[in-house]
Amino acid sequence: MAKPLSPLRALHTGLAAAAAVALALPARAQDGLAVVGQPQPGGTGFQPAATELARDIHWLDGMILAIITGIVILVTLLLAAVIVRYNRRANPNPARFTHHSTLEIAWTAVPVLILFFIGAFSLPILFKQQEIPDADITIKVTGNQWYWSYDYVDHDFGFSSFLLQRDQLAEYGYDDSTYLLATDTAVVVPVGKTIVVQVTASDVIHSWKVPAFGVMQDAVPGRLAQAWFKADREGIYFGQCSEICGKDHAYMPITVKVVSEAAYEAWLDGAIAQYAGTPRRVTLAAAE
Repeated sequence: MAKPLSPLRALHTGLAAAAAVALALPARAQDGLAVVGQPQPGGTGFQPAATELARDIHWLDGMILAIITGIVILVTLLLAAVIVRYNRRANPNPARFTHHSTLEIAWTAVPVLILFFIGAFSLPILFKQQEIPDADITIKVTGNQWYWSYDYVDHDFGFSSFLLQRDQLAEYGYDDSTYLLATDTAVVVPVGKTIVVQVTASDVIHSWKVPAFGVMQDAVPGRLAQAWFKADREGIYFGQCSEICGKDHAYMPITVKVVSEAAYEAWLDGAIAQYAGTPRRVTLAAAE
């Protein structure tokens, strides 16, 4: 007679079976998830930041914009003063000097100091992006003409992600506003975990970009680049290929779903079952 499963093993098997059934249907991992990272018609600002990297980029952009605005205002006022004070009517006999050492030193030194100030903040942000931390989850991303493939290397399974046509959106739980953004399968990651993406391409140069994460990494054939993010907000995030790669460049979107850790664990068990990945280790209760 077959030995009965331990309660823990039975629970694991049940979760895997339930997730596998869910994955056999159109992707519904977005049920209950808000669309957070999505371009808006007529929008001029950034998408909401969902990672520390994105918040750093937004802050740096605002800081540089303030500096540039101040420079533009100063130069405009100086030009206006010169026009008013030194036009032909107000100054019929212009001076003939050609050098002004103090002024020349000032307009050289001040821009240098401004650039040093910007660099003091921008370089640490750049280094934070480029210094890859230890990964909780590693995903290999491969750009193809014209779709993305994803491999969860820790569990030896992968899948490809294709653009949904307009008449497929409702079937997969999306509305018309996500046309040209939503895909039939999505990258699923848990909130609050460090995700390292290894990016490459199979044909030409592509670029994997998710604006709300502050992540953009070129995918170059024959090379394996890395980027990382840690999403701190559950939701659905959209991205696009950001390197012109051929006639359907505009039709290879990216969909990432950030879910709770419990939801991710259930999805992972189902994905391993569906895509024939390596099962996770399960600690069984000790036999009596």
